[in-house]
Amino acid sequence: MLGLIIGLLLLIGWGVHEYWDHRRNRKKIPQIIHVNGTRGKSSVTRLIAAGLRAGNYRVIAKTTGSAPRIIYPSGRERAIVRLFGANIREQLKIIKFAAKRNIDYLVLECMAVTPEYQWTTEHKMVKSTIGVITNSRPDHLDVMGPGLRNVTLSMCNTIPDHGIILTSENKVFPLMKKVADHRHTEFEYVSKENITDEDMRGFKWIEHKDNLALSLEVCRRCGVEKEVAIKGMYNSIPDIGATEIFKYKVNGKELYFAHSFAANDPESTFVLMEYIHKIHSEVPGVAIVLNTRADRMYRSRQLTEMLGTHKFNGLFLIGDQELTIHNYATGHGIPAEKIFPLGWCKGDELVKEICTLEPEKILVFGIGNIGGNGGPIVDYFKERSN
Repeated sequence: MLGLIIGLLLLIGWGVHEYWDHRRNRKKIPQIIHVNGTRGKSSVTRLIAAGLRAGNYRVIAKTTGSAPRIIYPSGRERAIVRLFGANIREQLKIIKFAAKRNIDYLVLECMAVTPEYQWTTEHKMVKSTIGVITNSRPDHLDVMGPGLRNVTLSMCNTIPDHGIILTSENKVFPLMKKVADHRHTEFEYVSKENITDEDMRGFKWIEHKDNLALSLEVCRRCGVEKEVAIKGMYNSIPDIGATEIFKYKVNGKELYFAHSFAANDPESTFVLMEYIHKIHSEVPGVAIVLNTRADRMYRSRQLTEMLGTHKFNGLFLIGDQELTIHNYATGHGIPAEKIFPLGWCKGDELVKEICTLEPEKILVFGIGNIGGNGGPIVDYFKERSN
């Protein structure tokens, strides 16, 4: 009994010590920008950090997701190794790390998904001065759903108290505004209307006007004007999930592989596919490569339903659950002769199957998720791009 009491007291003592240690660390960082949203969080985190660096600020940034990175004030970055999976306590470690380095800004991508953890991350750990919500779309409905309103309210858990929140989301803006007003926080909708096609040509990858508009507004509020910030953004390193198009000539075919795995909810995937179709309207053939994962079955089904409204020459199912999704696809009206269940496959195997399609030029969309079989497929086309 005595041992149990002593253990409990030691545990309480450690908790108190950690609490006060974190408070000291947080006070040493003048500004923290906390980036949340359904899509574009990693890209916006990187763009903001690059724009602020261009303005001669000392900035540390941290992205999360399938390839978490910490980005130093020089722009150099390194991978974050997680031995036991993702945990929001990681944000405490990053804040402690940043507090020792005399920085002006820390830009953090939100890594919490559940509503409770999103609230805890912002209000007990990060306490941001500027919050960002890129957008709110129906994704992770199993933990944030069942509908868009629930997802939005979950995102709103990272709206700071007595701070600033910026968003490019217009569909549910009134709901977000209501939460921001309750927290006495300035809330602004940032439109992409002032972003020109010329502004976008400086990127070596496919970036979105919404992301750029939002990032430039954050930089402007921090004292960095558009001309300075955007040059820094052009020279930044894109996120591993950034959409790129790789051209590959093989077996008399021209394949244009569009790495679209990061846009893994139906709405984002639809918008991205439409955009890529527009800029490559000269390519007659379309192949869809859907990467399936056992832990993302709900998402695979959502994407399959969305594909039922699209025209394509072939649907290639790779990864863990190709047979299950094959049956689901035929049940939603996709002809069986257009579906190729390949399972876990190498790039050569995938290309061989795609080349059986008739058009000489084929736009190949990689969708679903970059985890599992997705990453090796992207690497395959990247290495052979010509």
